[in-house]
Amino acid sequence: MQAFLKGASISAKPLMPKDRGVAATPGSSGENKKAKPVPWVEKYRPKCVDEVAFQEEVVAVLKKSLEGADLPNLLFYGPPGTGKTSTILAAARELFGPELFRLRVLELNASDERGIQVVREKVKNFAQLTVSGSRSDGKPCPPFKIVILDEADSMTSAAQAALRRTMEKESKTTRFCLICNYISRCSKFRFKPLSDKIQQQRLLDIAGKEHVKISNEGIAYLVKVSEGDLRKAITFLQSATRLTGGKEVTEKVITDIAGVIPAETIDGLLAACQSGSFDKLEAAVKDLIDEGHAATQLVNQLHDVIVENDNLSDKQKSIITEKLAEVDKCLADGADEHLQLMSLCATVMQQLTQNC
Repeated sequence: MQAFLKGASISAKPLMPKDRGVAATPGSSGENKKAKPVPWVEKYRPKCVDEVAFQEEVVAVLKKSLEGADLPNLLFYGPPGTGKTSTILAAARELFGPELFRLRVLELNASDERGIQVVREKVKNFAQLTVSGSRSDGKPCPPFKIVILDEADSMTSAAQAALRRTMEKESKTTRFCLICNYISRCSKFRFKPLSDKIQQQRLLDIAGKEHVKISNEGIAYLVKVSEGDLRKAITFLQSATRLTGGKEVTEKVITDIAGVIPAETIDGLLAACQSGSFDKLEAAVKDLIDEGHAATQLVNQLHDVIVENDNLSDKQKSIITEKLAEVDKCLADGADEHLQLMSLCATVMQQLTQNC
């Protein structure tokens, strides 16, 4: 890998004539190499704070801080896929410029080990480093570094205590951005859920740039199944585009990609409950599981169907909703999917057959 990165400087041996011929072959140069595919989530990540969508208050405060080339310790919190990590990375790029960005920013996300040893060594050592260097464009460069801790509330208690001490001690040389529920020693910035209109505009923009064939109805459905998570919606769009191979991305393709249970399947399950036949109910649940649908996905979708059902009384809705919450908790704790779905559907059957 080191040799590959250093390129021509790794070898002192001159090329033999035969080698020169090979090196000059059309298609072997770097210019003709096909660009490495990049996830659209990264490709279309905001490059500056102004590109962050639907977070006007956060952007306004950050721009004021950037004008003075300074930042406080920050806390970003809100639903997933609303731009928390993208915003701090964009702010850091504006502060340090492309040359110093990698030297001045340390990012630790949920996939990294973040126990007390990491805080004591990696974070503390980075925070203690003195900063030097200036921007090539002549803009002012702040005399500090930035540590980004994504999902910092999942750190161990000992690591959080060590982090608090580091934040206090290294305040002159380092700023911390915590993406979590951590509120002490930070300026809080809540990221609100993105509106459907903002998400649709962003997805249409990406679809146009990537030459994706998708209707406005398809975009609206994509926003619906992603549940306000723009990152998830972009990933679904890219996956659906690859699956269709240049053909139009339809609602059916999005349903398959997103793991959403088709409305016909939900209707069939409710019809089995409405019939009052336990055998039909058991067969419907078995078919649902055999088709590979996730029980948690059924709980989420069934909740919306039950709440919007005008044929059920408020009491019936409350009984079913309470059972949905109980089943959701049991599934999160690792309970058997088949047994939990049978229990849920039995409750639904009891309530639906009361109207018969």
